[in-house]
Amino acid sequence: MAETATETKEDELLSATENGVLTITLNRPQVLNSLTHGMMKGIRATLKKAASDPAVRVIVLTGAGRAFSAGADLGDLKKMYEAGEAPPLGEEIRKYFNPMIREIRATEKPVIAVINGLAAGAGASLALACDLKVCVASAKFISAFIHVGLIPDSGFSYMLAHSMGLGLALEHAWTGKPITASRAEHFGMVNKVVAAEDLERELDDLIEPLLKAPAKAIGLTKRLMNAALDRDFEAQLEYEAQIQEILGRTDDHLEGVNAFLESRKPKFGE
Repeated sequence: MAETATETKEDELLSATENGVLTITLNRPQVLNSLTHGMMKGIRATLKKAASDPAVRVIVLTGAGRAFSAGADLGDLKKMYEAGEAPPLGEEIRKYFNPMIREIRATEKPVIAVINGLAAGAGASLALACDLKVCVASAKFISAFIHVGLIPDSGFSYMLAHSMGLGLALEHAWTGKPITASRAEHFGMVNKVVAAEDLERELDDLIEPLLKAPAKAIGLTKRLMNAALDRDFEAQLEYEAQIQEILGRTDDHLEGVNAFLESRKPKFGE
């Protein structure tokens, strides 16, 4: 039984916390969980709240039904398209999409995407922005932007180029060719590809050590790895030293060392 449960407009976004794990579910299965303004604002708000909630140690993001997310819901801009007007897409991205992606990257708690099917366009961007990714073997990632005359956004271009290299990233961006789950795993875009019937067990195996690890070290490790993507080597060496200085003064570090010296398992703070 979940300890808490909150719902947004028309139940399009569900959230529940149980045993330290906050699960956020995109809940518009009838339209393959396409993202509305309300959903994106809701994801961001839920992540912000979770960041300061000690009851939340791990965050899971998934989709209801047979898809993770087919991308942006064009309904919010439908009237402009029907009138032949050019929509303010840059404004849309800056207001709704980018803040959601930034919140995932800034949240110093593990965010795990459970990709239960199709992840296309901004839906793929959302999944790939998460820290860890587990997907079913039938899942596919599609950079669908080219089919509507656009470029990969919401961080998708960054994720593709950094994982696949420039040539393959361009191929998928230019053609919209699906990236299969196995291919995504080959390039390190996802952590695990599992059979649908094994998904829950594999997710539990992934979450268990995160719940037992020291929360401060988990959060600062994420901060460190984010920085490593953009810093040069010397700057990263110094940043490691700064963060290690902080963690070296924590009760969890002292407990970890004493447990090692006493040949026992550590008991880290909640």
